[in-house]
Amino acid sequence: MEFVTSKDGTRIAYNRSGSGPAVILVDGAFCNKDFGPMVKLAPFLSTDFTVYKYDRRARGNSGDTLPYAVEREIEDLAALVEAAGGTAGLFGIPSGAVLALQAVASGLPVQALAIYEPPFNIDNKYKAPPLGYITELRNMIREGQQASAVKYYLTKVIGVPAIIAFLLQLTPYWSKMKANAGSLPYDAEIMGDGAIPAKKITAITVPSIAIAGGKSQKMLRDAAHAVGDKLKNGRYRVLKGQNHNVSEKALAPVLTEFFKEHGKYHQL
Repeated sequence: MEFVTSKDGTRIAYNRSGSGPAVILVDGAFCNKDFGPMVKLAPFLSTDFTVYKYDRRARGNSGDTLPYAVEREIEDLAALVEAAGGTAGLFGIPSGAVLALQAVASGLPVQALAIYEPPFNIDNKYKAPPLGYITELRNMIREGQQASAVKYYLTKVIGVPAIIAFLLQLTPYWSKMKANAGSLPYDAEIMGDGAIPAKKITAITVPSIAIAGGKSQKMLRDAAHAVGDKLKNGRYRVLKGQNHNVSEKALAPVLTEFFKEHGKYHQL
């Protein structure tokens, strides 16, 4: 495990593996460098790239500095890119995909951007989180109600059926999800009202790909398609037979091909 120091002094923990052009993996809600889909994905990419898995602030071994702002997480990514040699490829999933989009739109020196199912609510066609949900999550975390925050985020924010949230409590995943609950208000702030930030996306000019699973919810497929259409140098790709819990064996070849195609950046 290694660390970088972000602009506000927060220490950000990361693991590095493999060799070749740098690719930084940006997790979504509940996950960190040791828990979630990136754990299984990284070994597949490490044969061709130097892969960076990191703990977003308030998760795992990374610190946290208040007050929070999305800009702080972009600065965290900037510190990682600097550690990777000054430029990198970026891959983000759900809220991490939205963070990656915002980071690249802000001018982060990224040479290639890949995202999987950013959860935008296109044209507000789908059920939105409750009004004041960000404040509600903040209050739960401030009061030490991590389990309540996890349940609320699952059922009210992303729409997981209550029975699934209940069953998750009976699995080993639950304690890990609670451990990362402090960052749930941050994911909520990144998503905001769920509207697609069209101006920011159209400002992105680096080679980009927006990916969705062919069996994923229509909202997620619509979102990835809309992002792919708005990216000036981007495209949309569907992985047949995949859903939101995408298989690393299906995803890794697509990412490898994409980053190799656009991998003329710093090699360690």
